[in-house]
Amino acid sequence: MAMLWKFMRVAKYSKTALSPKVKVRGIPTHSRHSSSKSVPSDFTASAPCSNTVELLGKSYPQDDYSNVTEKILSKVGKNLHNRKHHPLWLIKEQVKEHFYKHYLGRLGTPLFSVYDGLSPVVTVQQNFDSLLIPQNHASRRKEDNYYLNREHMLRAHTSAHQWDLIHSGLDAFLAVGDVYRRDTIDNTHYPVFHQMEGVRLFSCHELFSSIKDGEGLQLFEQGHRTAHKQECHTMEAVRLVEFNLKQVLTKLMTHIFGDGLQVRWVDCYFPFTHPSFEMEINFQGEWMEVLGCGVMEQQLVNSAGAQDKIGWAFGLGLERLAMILYDIPDIRLFWSEDERFLKQFIGPHIWQKIKFQPLSRYPPLINDISFWLPSETYSQNDFYDLVRSIGGDLIEKVVLLDEFAHPKTKKVSHCYRIVYRHPERTLTQDEVHHIHRAIEESAVRELGVEGRF
Repeated sequence: MAMLWKFMRVAKYSKTALSPKVKVRGIPTHSRHSSSKSVPSDFTASAPCSNTVELLGKSYPQDDYSNVTEKILSKVGKNLHNRKHHPLWLIKEQVKEHFYKHYLGRLGTPLFSVYDGLSPVVTVQQNFDSLLIPQNHASRRKEDNYYLNREHMLRAHTSAHQWDLIHSGLDAFLAVGDVYRRDTIDNTHYPVFHQMEGVRLFSCHELFSSIKDGEGLQLFEQGHRTAHKQECHTMEAVRLVEFNLKQVLTKLMTHIFGDGLQVRWVDCYFPFTHPSFEMEINFQGEWMEVLGCGVMEQQLVNSAGAQDKIGWAFGLGLERLAMILYDIPDIRLFWSEDERFLKQFIGPHIWQKIKFQPLSRYPPLINDISFWLPSETYSQNDFYDLVRSIGGDLIEKVVLLDEFAHPKTKKVSHCYRIVYRHPERTLTQDEVHHIHRAIEESAVRELGVEGRF
C-alpha cells in the first residue's frame, strides 16, 4: 500500500518534460501474475509521427496532464529489485524467504504468492479510484505524480495492484516494484524508489478458529465508525486482524535486523486503511519509520469481490530498509553501476552480514540560485523536478535557504542552495558551471521566475 505518504509537487515543462518528439521504445512486461518476470531496459529514443509516448510496447497519447520527463522514463524497466545481488534484491529476497518459510497453506505450500514483475504503468483508476482515494485528495495532484496522460501514469505506489490481485481471487500476496513520485532532493529522497506491498484476507473461520468459544464471533455488524474500527466491522474482528498484522511485521523486522530490536507503533491516517499505523524501529539508538499498515477498508475489499472477508495491508520501502541494514548513506547509490559499489553485495547467501564501505568521498561543489517567484502556479517541486531533469544524479541536495517577501511590491523571492556531488568521481567547477547556468536559464524560461543571478 502507499504507506509512508510523503506526497510531492511538480508541474509541466516544455523541455524538461517529455517532448512530443520523443518516443521511448521498450518491451512489454506481463501485467499480472508474472512472478519474477522483469521488463528489459534497452530503451531508445526516436521521433514518432504523432503526439504520443511509446512505453513498454504501448502508445499513450499526450495531453495537458502529460508531465513525465525523459530522465524518469530512462529508469523504467531497470527493475533493480530483480537484479541479482543488488542490495534491493537482497532485501526483497530476505522478506520473500521469511514469508515463504513462516506462512504456509493447508497443503504445506507458501501461503503468500509474490509478484515482482507487474508493469509500472497503471491507470488513474488503479492508482487512486480503486483505493477509495477522494477526488480532491492532495496525492492526486499533477504536481505530485508522473502522468503519461489524464488516464495513465507511472504508479505512485504498489497499492495500485491491490484491487486487481484481490479480484483475481488471491487472499495473501506480496507485490514488489518500482514506484514514481515527485519529491524534494536529498540523500534519502529520489523520484524512483521501490516498494513491497503485503495483503492478507481472512474468512470468519480463519480468523476465529483458534479462539476459544469463537464459533459465535462474527466479522461484520451494523455499527458506527470510530477511531478504532470501521462501521461494518466487529471490534473482535478488528482487534484480531490488528494483532495478526503487528505480529507478522514485528517478526519480519526482528528477522531482518536481529533479536532485541525495539519496535513502536504510531497511529496515523491512510486513505484506504482504518485503523492505520506506522512502524518505527530503534536501530543503533535512533527511532526510524520503516513502514505503514492497517486494516483494509471493507468497501475496497467488497468491490474486489471478497465481501465475506476482512484483511490487512502493509507497505514498506526497500531503499529505507537497505539503507538502514547496510548503512548506505545516499539513495542515489542504488542506481550506481560502479563495481566498487555492486561487488560489496555479492555473497554466498542473502543473509550475509554486509556493511557498506564508502567509495572515496568526492568533494561537493555548492552553488546558490535566487529568483522572484511568478504571481501564480509556482511550487517548490516545480523547481526540484527541473533541477533533477537537468542535473540528474549529479545533484545531491537542494535546500531552500531563504524566503523573502518585498515589503512594497509583495513579490516573494526564493534562494536555493544546490549541492553537486558525483558519487563516483570528482566534479570540476567548469562542469557544474554549465549545469548551473542551464538550470538558471530553464527556471526563467519554464517556470516564469525572474532571476536574481
